[in-house]
Amino acid sequence: MKLEHVNLTVTDLERSIAFYSTLFQVGVRWRGTTGSGTPAVHLGTDEYYIALFEGKPKTVPVAYETAGFNHFGVIVDDLDAALERVKDLEAPHEVPEAYDPGRRVYCFDPDGHEIELVEYATSS
Repeated sequence: MKLEHVNLTVTDLERSIAFYSTLFQVGVRWRGTTGSGTPAVHLGTDEYYIALFEGKPKTVPVAYETAGFNHFGVIVDDLDAALERVKDLEAPHEVPEAYDPGRRVYCFDPDGHEIELVEYATSS
């Protein structure tokens, strides 16, 4: 199995484009509106992307709801470089002690979506 995309609803599309394009070092592959007129953008490549849809703010951070989305994980080639981008973005984050089978950093986007960045000894 190979994950093609993740859809996220965000409160400020431009802010989220800046955040995710910097974090993952990807560009806009599509920009437009959904059938209902919602502003949307796809960031990524021909193989994978993050779809961002602009919506209304929630009162509870997404990662702390009792049901629904918790987080998504992304394999990175260089966790130290990714952590520097997280710090440059001033994103809330934590670096847990390493545990098998890889090293991780957990961070939050501007809307509270949790992202797990993972580096394995042999990423592919």
